[in-house]
This record gives sequence, C-alpha cells and structure tokens, in this order.
Amino acid sequence: MQGFPGGAPDPQQLQATMLAIEQACSLIQVHMNPSEAEKVISSLHSSLMPYQACRFILETSHVPNARFQAAGAIGDAAVREWGILSDDNKRSLIAYCLNYVMEHASSPEGYVQAKVSAVAARLLKRGWVDFPDQEKSAIFFEVEHSIRGIHGPNRQFAAINFVEALVSEFSPATASAMGLPKEFHEQCEWTLEVKFMKDFYCWAQAAVFNAADSILSGNASIDEEKACSAAFRLMFQILSWSFKYNVEHANSETKIDSGLRSDAINLKKFERSLVKPGSMWSDILISSGHTTWVLNFYTTARQKYSYDPLWFDSPIAASCRQLIVQLCSLAGSVFPNDSGDAHINHLMHILSAVVLWIEPPDVIASSIRNGASESEFLDGCHALLSIASFTTSLLFDNLLKSIRHYGTINLLSALTSEAVKSFVDNQNEEETWGSDALDISLEIWNVILGDFDADKSPMSVDGAIAASNLFKIIVESHLKAAADSAFEDTDDAEYFHVSVSKRDEQLALYAQIARSAADTTIPFLAQLFSERFARLSQTNGENDPTQTLEELYWLLLITSHVLTDSGEGETLLIPEALQAGFPNVVEVAQHPVVTLSWSIINFSRQCLDPGIRARYFSPRLMEAVIWFLARWVATYLVPLDVSRGQVSRAEIDNVDKHGFQHSRKVLNSFAWENNQGELVLDFVVLISMVALTTYQGENELQTLICQKLLATVVRRKHTCTFIVQLDSWRDLTRAFASGRSLFSLSGRLQRSLAETLACAASCIKDPEASVQYLKDLMGPVAGCLVENASRSDLKSVAQKADVVFMVCCLLERLRGAARATQPRTQKVLFEMGHTVMNSLLTLLEVYKNQSAVIYMILKFVVDFVDGQAVFLDSNETSVLVNFCLRLLQIYSSHNIGKVMLSLSSSLRNELQAEKYKDLRALLRLLTNICSKDLVGFLSDSSIEGSQDIAEVIYVGLDIVTPLISLDLLKYPKLSRDYFALVSHLLEVYPEKVANLNNDAFARIIGSLEFGLCNQDSDVVERCLTAVNALASYHFKERLGGRGGLSSQLMESEGSNGTLQESISSHFLRLMLQLLLFEDFRMELAGSAADALLPLLLCEHGLYQGLVQELLEKQQNPTVKSRLAMAFHNLTNSNNLSSLLDRPNRQRFRKNLRAFLGDISGFMQIK
Repeated sequence: MQGFPGGAPDPQQLQATMLAIEQACSLIQVHMNPSEAEKVISSLHSSLMPYQACRFILETSHVPNARFQAAGAIGDAAVREWGILSDDNKRSLIAYCLNYVMEHASSPEGYVQAKVSAVAARLLKRGWVDFPDQEKSAIFFEVEHSIRGIHGPNRQFAAINFVEALVSEFSPATASAMGLPKEFHEQCEWTLEVKFMKDFYCWAQAAVFNAADSILSGNASIDEEKACSAAFRLMFQILSWSFKYNVEHANSETKIDSGLRSDAINLKKFERSLVKPGSMWSDILISSGHTTWVLNFYTTARQKYSYDPLWFDSPIAASCRQLIVQLCSLAGSVFPNDSGDAHINHLMHILSAVVLWIEPPDVIASSIRNGASESEFLDGCHALLSIASFTTSLLFDNLLKSIRHYGTINLLSALTSEAVKSFVDNQNEEETWGSDALDISLEIWNVILGDFDADKSPMSVDGAIAASNLFKIIVESHLKAAADSAFEDTDDAEYFHVSVSKRDEQLALYAQIARSAADTTIPFLAQLFSERFARLSQTNGENDPTQTLEELYWLLLITSHVLTDSGEGETLLIPEALQAGFPNVVEVAQHPVVTLSWSIINFSRQCLDPGIRARYFSPRLMEAVIWFLARWVATYLVPLDVSRGQVSRAEIDNVDKHGFQHSRKVLNSFAWENNQGELVLDFVVLISMVALTTYQGENELQTLICQKLLATVVRRKHTCTFIVQLDSWRDLTRAFASGRSLFSLSGRLQRSLAETLACAASCIKDPEASVQYLKDLMGPVAGCLVENASRSDLKSVAQKADVVFMVCCLLERLRGAARATQPRTQKVLFEMGHTVMNSLLTLLEVYKNQSAVIYMILKFVVDFVDGQAVFLDSNETSVLVNFCLRLLQIYSSHNIGKVMLSLSSSLRNELQAEKYKDLRALLRLLTNICSKDLVGFLSDSSIEGSQDIAEVIYVGLDIVTPLISLDLLKYPKLSRDYFALVSHLLEVYPEKVANLNNDAFARIIGSLEFGLCNQDSDVVERCLTAVNALASYHFKERLGGRGGLSSQLMESEGSNGTLQESISSHFLRLMLQLLLFEDFRMELAGSAADALLPLLLCEHGLYQGLVQELLEKQQNPTVKSRLAMAFHNLTNSNNLSSLLDRPNRQRFRKNLRAFLGDISGFMQIK
C-alpha cells in the first residue's frame, strides 16, 4: 500500500517477529511463563515503526490472538509516533485498517475485526483536527455505501461496527488515552455531533429498512439478521450520546400544565439519561414516524416468532427493544413546542406497544418461573421507568387509560406485586429476575411519588387504592417470609438483618408507597402490631413466640421507614405525605400516626421488665426497637417553638377547610403533650442503659445505642437540653465515670459513648455547671489513668491482660472526650489533657513493645491536638508543643515501630500494612501541629521553655522518615498521609530544609522522587507542590543574595555518569524526564508548570544545555525541528518574564499545556 510507513521490510525479520508473537500468545493462553510472553508482546507495542511487522502478522498469521496484538500495536505506535508520521503515512494506516476490516468481514474471529475497527477509529480521531473535511467525507462515503448494504451483509456489518467504534472513541466516557489536552477531545466531540452524528443514524436507519421485509417474511440470512441487529445497536449507541451542542426551547407553563415534568429525571442508577439531540433531529426521529416504524417492526416480528422462546433473547430482538427503551428518553426541542402534545403522544404510542411485554403481569411471571425468558419483561419495566421520569403521577396514570379500562398505576401495582412475590420466594438466590424487576418497579414508584404534592399533583383515587393494595401485599409477603425464617439457623436469614443497606434502601421505597395512601396503610400497620402484641400476651410461656417476634422485627423496620426519613446528617422533618394525609382527623388520640407511634413505644417499654425482656426481647428485636426509637425521636420530638401551641376548637370545627393545617399541628405537637416527650427521653436513657449492661457482647446493638440513639438525642439541642436534666442521664454518666459495668464495651464504643456524653455538656445552660459536669464525667477517667501510670509496681503488672485492657479503655474514653471539644468545653478538656500528659509519656515507655497501646496513645494525642488547635493561647500552645516534642523523642529513643526493609517488602496488602498504623498516627500528629492554627503563637514567642514549632515538626519528621521505606510508600493510606505532611511542611517551612543533615535531606528528596512516579495523581500533585515550594524558596533566596539550598547537593545521572549537583538542577532533570519520556497525566499540567517555572529560572543555563543535548540526539529532522520550536515557545511565548508572580505563573501554565500538546505525538518513543 502506497504511503504505508516503516520502510522496506526484511522477510526473514518479519517471519521471526511473527513467530515470536505467536509463541507468546500461545504461552499466555495456556498460562505458561506469562511474564516473559508479555514482555515479547510489549516489545512489539513499544518498538519504533512496527507497522510492516504488524501488517505481516495481520495478513499472514493463523493465530487470531497474534493478529489481535498486531492490530493493537499499530494503534499504540501510530498515536505515539503521530508527530513523525507523514500525512500519507497517517492516511495509509487508516485506509489499511478499514480495508482490512472490509476484506475480512466474513472472518469468524469477530474480536480481531472489532480490534482493527477500534484502531481505525482511534487513528481517525487522532488526525481529526488535522484532516480537512473532504478527506473525512471521502472515508465516510465508502463507509456509508457499505452500511446501506451495497457491498453485501458482511461488509455492511463491518462498516456498522466501525462507526460504532468511532462513536465510542469520540465519546468522553469511552475515549482512549492520547496524551492530548481536553480541548482537543472537546473539538472532536463537537464536530462529530454537529456534522456527522445525524448522518450515521440515517445510515443505520437505512440498513434496518432494507433488511426489514426479508426478516419479517422469514427469508433473511443469518448475515442479514446480524447486520440488522448491529444497525439497531448503533442507533441505540448514537441516542446514548451525551448531546451538548443543541439549542433547547424554554419550557412553557402550558407544557407543564399538560402533565409533563418541568424537571425530567436522569435515571443514573439504571444508566438511563435524557436524550436531547435538539430540533435538528426532529425530522428523522419524530415527524418521519421513525418510532412508529420501530414499534411496528418489533410487534410484527414478535408475533411471527412467538412460537420460538429463544427469539426474545436473540440479538435482533434484544437490540430492537434496547432502541425502543432509549426512544422513551427523548426530550427537549426534538419535539415541537406545542404545549407538550407531541411528547405525550410519543410516550402514549410507545406505552401501547410496550404494555404487551409486561401484561398481564401474573401470567408473564408464571411463564418466567416455568423457564421463559425474562428479558422482554425487564425491558418493559425499563421503558415504564423512562416514561415515568417525564410525567407527573396523574399523567402517568392516565397514559394507559386511552387503551385500557384502568390506569398505568394499576398496572404498575400488579407488576410490583409479582416482583415482590418472586423476590421474597427466591431471597437465597442471587440476581433473580424478581430482584431486578423489583428494583426497577420500586424506582418507578420513587419517581412518580418522589415529588408528590397533594395540591399540585394529587394521586388519583384509583392510584391511591392500587398503592394501598400493593403495600398490603408487600407487607404480607414479607411477614410470611419473616415467619418462615424464624427457625432457620443459616446465613440465608441475613436478609432480615438491621444493618443491610440494600434492604434499608428497599424498605425506604416501600415506605413511599405506603405514604401515598397513608389513610389506609398506617391503620393497617397499627392493626398488624395490635394483632402481634395480642398474640404475644396470649402465649403465657406455653407457645413458642419466635415467629411472632420475627414478624414484629420486620414490622418495626418497615414502620420506621414509613413514619420517618433516614436523613443522615440532616434535620429530620415529619414526612410531608403524613402531614397532609389525614385532613379529616379531629382528635389527637384518633390520629393513626399518633396511635401507631405510642403503640410501638409502649410495647418497647416492656423491655425494662427483666422477665418480659428475657422472654421476648432478643438482641435482634432490641436492635429494631433502638433503631425505631432513634429515628422517631429525631423526627417527632421537634423543637418546642415549632411543636407547642394549642389547637383551638375553632380550628377543629373548621377542619374541612383547614384540614391539612390541623393535621400538621397535631403531628408537630403530640409528642410533647402531657410531658410525653420528657417521658420518651427518659425511656431512651433507661433502655440505653439496659442494652449496654444487659446485652454484653452484642456489638451491633450497642453500636446502635452509642452511635445512633444517644448521639441523636444529644446532638439535637432541644432534646439534649431536656435529657441532661434527667436523673436517668445522671445515673448513666455516673456509671460511665465511676462504675465498671460499661467497661465491657469495645474500644470503639467506649470512644463513641465518651464523645456523646461529653458533647452533652454544651447543652447545660449554666457555664459553671457545664464545666463541673465534664469534670465529674472525665475527671475519674483521667485520674484512673494517672493512678495506673503512677503505680510503683507498674513495670511488673503492666503486661497483665486486665491492666492492658483497662489502659486501652481509658485511652479510648479520653480520645472520645477530646473529639467532643467545643468552645465552651475547651478549657476543661485541655486541663484534662494536661493532667495526663506525663502519664502518657510514662505509658509510652512502659508499653514500648505493645503496639496497640502505643497506637492508642498516639491517636489520642492526634485528636487532642486537632480539637484544641484553634482555641489555644500562647501558654497552652507552648505546653502542648513541648509535650509533643517529648513524646516524639521518647518514641525515637525506643525506636518503636521500626520497620526493616526486608519486612516491609513482604507485605502483600493493605490489611497487613495496618500493623504500621502508628506511623500514620505520627504523620497525622505532625500535620496537625503544622497546621496554620498553631503557627503564629510561637513563631516569635519569648515564653520561657517554648519550642519552635518548625523544630518539633522536623524532629518528628527525622524520627518518622527512617521508619518509612519506599516499599511502605506503596500503600495508599500511609503514602497519602506522608506526602500530605511533606508537602505542607515544605510549603510552610522551606527554610528549615537547608539545616537538615545530609541523611535526613536525602530521605525527603528520595521520597519526593518516588512520589513523582506514583500512580496516585493526588500523591503526584502533592509532590509537585513540594518541589514548587523548594524551588521557589531557592530562587527567592538567590535573588536576595543568599545561598538558599545551595549547600544541599544531590547525586544525579548525567550524560557523563554520576555527578553532584544542586537540588534545583536535580529536580530540573527529573521534571524534564517526567514530562518528555514518562506517561504524564495532562490533568497535572498546572501543578507541573508551577514546579517547573522556578526550576527554569534557577537553572536556565542547565536547561538550555539539556535541551541542546536532547536535540542533538534526534536523528529525524522533522522531530528535531518540531521539538526545537516547542522548547522555544515554552520559554518565550505569552511574554513570559523572570518573575514568580501569579500572572507569570498563569502564562507559563498556558505555555506548558501547549508544549505538551505539541510534543505528545513524538516524545514518548521508547
């Protein structure tokens, strides 16, 4: 082929290369010596001008994997060497790939053809900006002819596959890496979308039209069906494109009034997005009747091949359905601006065809259970979901009424019922069709009920009845499953576990359905509870209550979701649907939500009776009770200024007119009436104490108590204000401070409980009482630690298990209190920390071989410094810094945590590396000390005995860096913490580097070199920031006539061997190596520019010498010329100056991005 790159081929060399690649592919296939085989294949991909060898392999080899690798090598080499290929070379490579695909269109190795198509698409994109439009049109002219079927079905299929690969390559989500700036990809994306995408769609349409008759008549060949399904798939892919360059008309009020949503929903959970191609596509998608044609085609084919159950999973059926579902998502100006009529007709037309896929649900579900395919049913559910995303609940319900005597919500209810039944019956099986159908149908309910507004978009009466009936089926199905699982002793019953997030998400969606018909579903739940409570009271110890208790467990979970929202991290509100759902309720006592709430709470109170608790309240049931209480308290014990205020008789008499307002007042006030709120809070504390002391070892129950229930009441000021006044709360704090019963909790829960109890101090109005509260709470804890550390026999008893356990518990409690530091409590907590400082140092020495205790001491100090930093005055800062320095010195003297390189290299995963977590704690401590909150107090301090913060940090760094090997830096957590500290340190105190000894300096610089080559872009960016800080400091110091970092020399590899040079020279070489020869990431270009600019200013002469040396090595005149121009523009474009001010940095950022774009086509040649 004329213009094919690579020079005259050597037949013997070509044959040898092919044999080597074939042998390597064979070895990999049989898993023999894969590393050596991969090296052989990699050498082909990275070799210079491998095109003739790859062509020979593609045309000669009988090993498909070898041809696959040869195709990939052409793509990799061409992208890498694009800058040195001539225009004829580039065109020739693209033409060769396309011709190869067409000539081998009937080849059975489809994956090889797909790879060659992908390479052609990749190369076409690489030259997209350079090629004139007429050249692109010439390429697409031949492709269009093939897609239209002129050259037969095999070439038609190959051409469609090429366009599919092209669309994928131009899509940002699936584009391959080219080392080019974002602007290049955006330009390619824009031109393809605006100039070619619509034509591609029309070609695929034509391919389907031409094959339709023969397919529907049953006369189509396998190749014709294959091409037709590929065309459907291409149309689907094009409609999945993220259209950006279209003009949308504004939503008019009349369109909104028609029932279409003003804010249609992107269904990212199911990978469904709105398809908005714009008005230019209206002719081929809407006015041409395209959707009608596709629907008629599928319906006709469906009827014709209904005798064959395998047809529904055939490529042509699946791809056609996929396109239909995507057509449901059409939106925006592709429809005429006609008040939404065209869009509604479009949705109605699709629904009338899709309904055949899912109706009647019970019959279809039965056939699926008997072995029929579920794919059409699930696609129908997806279509229904897409339709729901555009419509209000009222319009959604009405769409089906034009062809049925019932609404869409009735169909959805029946569909969901079947999905629930299948899901519940097959919980032990993974990925069943029932689970998928249930996920989709619940999401449909979520969409139509998510923005439910009783005034603007009311649920129809039929819809509410359907929702109510569905919820009853859901509850009854799950109750049966709960009862059936009562005597199972396997992991299959884990479905009912309280902490399963998937289950909680599902229950939240069930709750939305219940709330849409709250006037019937809430009384239904209340009735179910009453029946189960009555059943328990009738057992009298004679009948086994296990099944009833399992049912109560599930009822508590679903009722929690119905009555409350999760709202993690938010202020919870009473669900709007419940506030508006009972307009006719007059008396508080008759309100179903009130009745149900008190019924559950009264039942829960029985756990305070030891006998009843032992008989009925298992740990699992207690978990559900605690979980319900935590959510209920957060929701219904609303602030008093919202809840209080009497409901007048006039409002009750006028309930018909103001029913909604009255219902709101009832729900916002009932929990506090007759001191019920205070009683509930008292019960919360009592049940917490019972759960923490009686259910020892039940970690998840106790976690719910410490981290959810108690945290909920304490972190809401209006409930915390009440709870700190309760006798039960004082009993709890006394038990914590002085008792031993709570020492059975795990360390994590000790910390959580201490933090919660300490946080409550901020809600005590009297400042002196608040301080005394904390002293009473934490004083005994601190005193106990001091007492243990002061024991005369400490060294002899320290290693005893009970002593170690006690010390760990005390440290966890102190750490929890430290995390609760607030402005009002800072002083007393600092005093607490000050009290134990000497004891901590003593324990650090005594437990030098107990890594767990060392880690807890370090973590306490980390949290203590973090919490105190923003509040400290100069005296307190001096005390804290001196303590930290002493701690670091003791740690160093015992060489605690010393990690030998031979040990660290044996680590295989992050869990094994956790044994070095004390190193991470030390890094966090140094980072906290280095924070700007502490800087300034001691920088010019004259306080006697005070330490320079920078000195403390560098002492700490000198202690830590020898313990962290380069192998350990491969572990992400440790690596991020380390480089965060080094980056921060060099930014704040670069001058201190000049005073480091040679070993310490070499360790820091060595770690930066390692970090610059890291795979984690965050680590690389921090290292670039650190290099920028060092180089900028060095430049400014030299500009001021000082030495800067000149005294610190590094060994570097130069052209004449190893040499000693300055730090700026060393990093200049390193940065140029990174930018020119490594796989540099373009998103880091800004940080790289900031690091490189001061290096260039410091070492301009060296830079020019390195550039000249690089240019002299270039044998190719074109490369040499382009490289010289790129280097010239890097330092001379945009009026670059010799300053490090912000404008000059911005100009150099632009220059470097342009430089990287210019050299990306030829400088990564290995």
